[in-house]
Amino acid sequence: MAHIVGGLATSHVPSIGAAIARNETETPYWKPFFDAFKPVHTWLEHARPDIAVVLYNDHGLNFFLNNLPTFALGAAATYQNADEGWGIPILPSFTGEPRLSWHLANALVEQEFDISTCQEMLVDHAFTLPLKLMFPDAGDHWPVKVVPVSINSIQHPLPRPHRCWNFGTVIGEAIRDWQSDAKVVVVATGGLSHQLDGTRAGFINAEFDRFCLDSIIDRPELLARLSTAEIIEKAGSQGIELMTWIAMRGALPKGIHQVSSTYHVPVSNTGGAVLLLETAHQPSAALERV
Repeated sequence: MAHIVGGLATSHVPSIGAAIARNETETPYWKPFFDAFKPVHTWLEHARPDIAVVLYNDHGLNFFLNNLPTFALGAAATYQNADEGWGIPILPSFTGEPRLSWHLANALVEQEFDISTCQEMLVDHAFTLPLKLMFPDAGDHWPVKVVPVSINSIQHPLPRPHRCWNFGTVIGEAIRDWQSDAKVVVVATGGLSHQLDGTRAGFINAEFDRFCLDSIIDRPELLARLSTAEIIEKAGSQGIELMTWIAMRGALPKGIHQVSSTYHVPVSNTGGAVLLLETAHQPSAALERV
């Protein structure tokens, strides 16, 4: 059976990629955020995951408002990055793991999640930047295979947080049931609080962000039971990306502990956070759905 070794959640704003490209990672503005990945790098050296299942939200590179699925799962052999602007370099392609992708697809449909299954898929900064942050020295060869999972946080109606929790629990159960000895890390990208437009443009709610970081470990049901409207009110219209964090937490088994947690404001008008959770070494039952 495959084993989930841990979960990582991180912000993904495009300016992170620009800071890397401009060699600004050691400047006072950016250094606290990039330093948060030092314990992640140490952990990855020991955990050595084979596959990263990445829960993120597409920003129009692969899907647009005229065709935007609620849940989309990549089932390709490779995934290409493309030019989005923002001053972010195009990164080398990623190798997929179609066997796990189809296993997840079957499990999700069996549990009544009507997903879109994509045998061709572009991946944008929400996917590529977290992997670049995890593996800064990867060069042209990423050390993990990937399964991209896109959750709509752009076009209303949005999936409810508890629906994303249940989506994550099915993914976690399916990974643990997969006939493989692979080690899997589940990555959530987005958030925390931020708003890009309207009268609250630039809005950050550090108090709510810290509540999320505290709750998601031992009391994730507090987040899963929030309504979509409540998250937008507390975290801003783009803060709804918290749903990927909720899904990631739902995918993890019992017996987790926090390896590191960092919160830094501002990161490009975003509550920038990095949270690393490690699972127990022995397989464990999934958390209950809510």
